[in-house]
Amino acid sequence: MTRLGLIAGNGKFPFLVLDAARTQGFDVVVAAIKEEASPEIETKGAASVHWLSLGELSKLIDTFKAEGVTRAVMAGQVKHKQIFSAIKPDWRLAKLLLSLGTRNTDSLLGAVAKVLADEGIMLENSTALLEPLLAKTGVLSKRAPSVQERKNIEYGRVVAHRLAEYDIGQTVVIAEAACVAVEAMEGTDATIERAGQIMRSLATDEDDMESPTLRKKREGWGTLGSDPAPLLSRALTVVKIAKPKQDMRFDVPVIGVKTIETMARAGASCLAVDAGRCLLLDGEATTQAADDAGIAVCAE
Repeated sequence: MTRLGLIAGNGKFPFLVLDAARTQGFDVVVAAIKEEASPEIETKGAASVHWLSLGELSKLIDTFKAEGVTRAVMAGQVKHKQIFSAIKPDWRLAKLLLSLGTRNTDSLLGAVAKVLADEGIMLENSTALLEPLLAKTGVLSKRAPSVQERKNIEYGRVVAHRLAEYDIGQTVVIAEAACVAVEAMEGTDATIERAGQIMRSLATDEDDMESPTLRKKREGWGTLGSDPAPLLSRALTVVKIAKPKQDMRFDVPVIGVKTIETMARAGASCLAVDAGRCLLLDGEATTQAADDAGIAVCAE
């Protein structure tokens, strides 16, 4: 039986890849990242599971070679901020890190992929086994984006593409065609949460002062249509894109039920993703969660 290596990070992505690979007849050898992967990965029928620290690049290579693995996929998030953590890189990873001009996701993972390839282990597209889960073009939820949400999406895509060009992040959060938060090392969910906190802080600030509208009404100025324009909507739109030159072997955009739940808590009403380049990890459960929360989801 053909062997496939799986480098497993956090979240559901590794489980989906493992299940799909086994269904398609692969013996799966899992290299589970200690700092990220769930212990549950050991219960899902892999041929073997090996636990490695994020800094153990040599051990990863030696493990795959001992298991006869020549093809592998990366699945699951490994937080970029881990490169600044207390994890000690082995000599091979230390040498790689010192060779990098920049330490963004593309340069770091691209360099790891080259080292693996030099050792006869080819990284393949992480979505190759999960084509049915890639977002399809169109409105994915019952509710389509409103006119204002469409404006937010258009502006958000412009901002997100500029960020993605420099491999800074893949997600931006927009309100009334203004950028509220951008993703960097913290990840999508934390970016959405931060945007929600910003909006809640604005509401808290206003609790401490009387709005011009209320003051004018109290003073009798609210006649003859002289009230100021209503406050801008604070509903957030989340735009998550693939990079212009997205390498489908790693760092592929993913969303799931957790994304929708985070949006609902933050006060976000719309999510836009890239069709064909973003995975819906929980399939129909994601769109059902969006419908239950009244969130519009679309892919373009």
